[in-house]
Amino acid sequence: MVRWEPDAAGRLRAAAMELYVERGFEQTTVAEIALRAGLTARTFFRHFADKREVLFGGSAALFDEVMRAVEQAPAGAAPMQVVAAALDAAAGVLGQHQDYSRQRQSVINANPELQERELIKLVSLAAALADGLRRRGVPEPDASLAGEAGVVVLRVAFGRWLTEPGDLELSQAMREALDRLAVVAAR
Repeated sequence: MVRWEPDAAGRLRAAAMELYVERGFEQTTVAEIALRAGLTARTFFRHFADKREVLFGGSAALFDEVMRAVEQAPAGAAPMQVVAAALDAAAGVLGQHQDYSRQRQSVINANPELQERELIKLVSLAAALADGLRRRGVPEPDASLAGEAGVVVLRVAFGRWLTEPGDLELSQAMREALDRLAVVAAR
């Protein structure tokens, strides 16, 4: 095994995704992922707690960027303006690798356990957004409504970005979904 080559985590992530797409998530073992990456199972566990973490390991970076955007939004910004800034930050994290994101989403969509994990992540993100808005002085229920609405916009825009052909940027899809939400809410 060539354990000393650089970017072990990236190699493991790529190998896992290949195997998840080829065989399915449940049919893929950690040993097979490590072997495909040219590493050991022990090295796998240095980078990931389990094989699900290959798909969800970036959640902390997403949360950090989103919350940084909430904290850095202008003091007088309306709740949905703060959410818009958070969505721009999310697009910066999530909008980097569309092909990988498509594969990741197809793996998640094929597995109820992974779908549940994704929903838990999104619920946690909505709660974090609402908490950040409350810290900015936004009262309830406005903070919770804005946080939940932000996650709905993220889900709709992300789905559109994954499925629409062309050069649609995730940040553009987020802004358009946020605009549509304003139109729908105004009716």
